[in-house]
Amino acid sequence: MSSGRSAPETVTVAIEGAVDEAVARRLIAYVGGQTGRINGYGGKSFLEKRIGGYNNGARNSPWFVLVDLDTGCAAQLRNDWLPAPAALMCFRVAVHEVEAWLLADAETLAAYLKVRVSRVPRDPERLPDPKSRMIALARRSASRAVRNG
Repeated sequence: MSSGRSAPETVTVAIEGAVDEAVARRLIAYVGGQTGRINGYGGKSFLEKRIGGYNNGARNSPWFVLVDLDTGCAAQLRNDWLPAPAALMCFRVAVHEVEAWLLADAETLAAYLKVRVSRVPRDPERLPDPKSRMIALARRSASRAVRNG
């Protein structure tokens, strides 16, 4: 007898680094998927060299690729890297860094890092380096584990 539920879709991931992996895992879980193999950890240029292969893989199984914009235009980066995405490819560009996405949820981030919410910048998209700001916040954490991490 079947419960009527299907197994979660397994999604292969390609990311620049550890923070991106955490975000990718969370996003995939949020939509009911399961994170599969993680590729990357070599930065943006590493991913750019391999995007064609990832796209080929997305002809047969779901892929999620997440990169930071850093500078420039997200639509242009997307079109330059992947002008014809496969049907099962989800290619996303974090404007301008994925850390800006995390900083945008000030209450949750402050609770996680154990810092006052007033220390979290109100407009993280305007920061020149959101990653550095997030590291600075972590260094001011009330939690030794966060500070050491």
